Amino acid sequence: METHEYTNGDLTVVWMPKKCIHSAVCVKMLPQVYNPKDRPWIKVENATTQELINQIEQCPSGALSYKINTEK
Repeated sequence: METHEYTNGDLTVVWMPKKCIHSAVCVKMLPQVYNPKDRPWIKVENATTQELINQIEQCPSGALSYKINTEK
């Protein structure tokens, strides 16, 4: 399945467009991050890592997920 990744260094947001049901929970919770009219439409630098995690955990379709980046 197609995925897009956006990172702020600490966290990588993973978006799977085909899973998205367009409920707009992301846009309503963090409009400064998610703007469907912009490219890229996800700007992770506009929120804290914790704000991103809190929002992603509310995604009803599972189209948004995240990975915590760890140093190797």
